[in-house]
Amino acid sequence: MAKTNYGYEKYGREMEKKKKKEEKLKKKLAKNNDGVKDEEQIPSDKKES
Repeated sequence: MAKTNYGYEKYGREMEKKKKKEEKLKKKLAKNNDGVKDEEQIPSDKKES
């Protein structure tokens, strides 16, 4: 019977965590960028009034 390679399994788990973390960060940045654009437009409308 083959011996389990725990190091490789750990590497796989770490890569999954890293990928999820990057995706979460991208979503957060995208959400913040959308919010910033909206906030920038509102004050410019108020200045024109």
